[in-house]
Amino acid sequence: MESRAFLYISLLADILIAVSKFVGAAFTGSSSMMAEAVHSVIDAVSQLLLIWGVKRSKRPADAARPFGYGRELYYWSLIVSLVIFIMGGCISIYEGIWRIRHPVFDGDPKWNYIILGIAFLFNFISMLSALKAFNAQRKSTGFWRALIKTKDPSTMIVLLGDIGDLIGLVIAFLGIFIGRLLQNASIDGYASVAIGLLLLIISGFLIRESKSLLLGESISPRARRGIISLAEQDTAISKVKGVASIYRSPEDAMVMVSARFKDNLSMTELKAAIDRVTRHIQKDFPQVKQVVISPV
Repeated sequence: MESRAFLYISLLADILIAVSKFVGAAFTGSSSMMAEAVHSVIDAVSQLLLIWGVKRSKRPADAARPFGYGRELYYWSLIVSLVIFIMGGCISIYEGIWRIRHPVFDGDPKWNYIILGIAFLFNFISMLSALKAFNAQRKSTGFWRALIKTKDPSTMIVLLGDIGDLIGLVIAFLGIFIGRLLQNASIDGYASVAIGLLLLIISGFLIRESKSLLLGESISPRARRGIISLAEQDTAISKVKGVASIYRSPEDAMVMVSARFKDNLSMTELKAAIDRVTRHIQKDFPQVKQVVISPV
């Protein structure tokens, strides 16, 4: 079972960061700092929803859901992606446009710099935690390919959220610093808009991937070829005609194999062959929790 400690680390970091950013925004009136504070609140809510989704997805199968509740994590991941899009991105852009139309300097910017530094440190720790979990999943797979192919949206969402946070903090710092340097308060507003656009880009990617997982993704072509090879190695099977599969949760895939068995097999021999092939598939591919083999 994979560790989900990175979710709780990220939740704690986001709560602490949000509080410090709101304090900084209140003292200085920085638009980009306020945008970052809202972003951190949205991130904290997102972690709570993901934690809820993980817990719900672990419920055992019952009469109402005979295949289990694993895909509920995919549902909550889609909700989180939409929340980031609607609340985080749009609020940041609105705050930035308001500041562009009403440019003004408030308070001592040094508080923003201090808080941004603290927030960067906490976000970096959270990102390292998520990156460690993500690297353990992807192994030798390339980073971008692993993001697209991952079946665990919680890791993807937290990791991309933390990366977005770190980039957003740099943008917020530049908006405040350059604005003060040039004595142009509207630059802070443009930084807020940039943070909002960054959130929209990340959210667009997350929405696409979460939707794909919710609709149902199959096992990898490599795993499919391996399952076909295993099945055809059995002495009772002459040829595999097809393999269909679907992930029901990040750690639970169902595979349906259509196979042509050799003639003159008794029912006892047929059953023994199906059980044998099923054991071999589940041994070599532990993510496959259910195998259905249909003679054709």
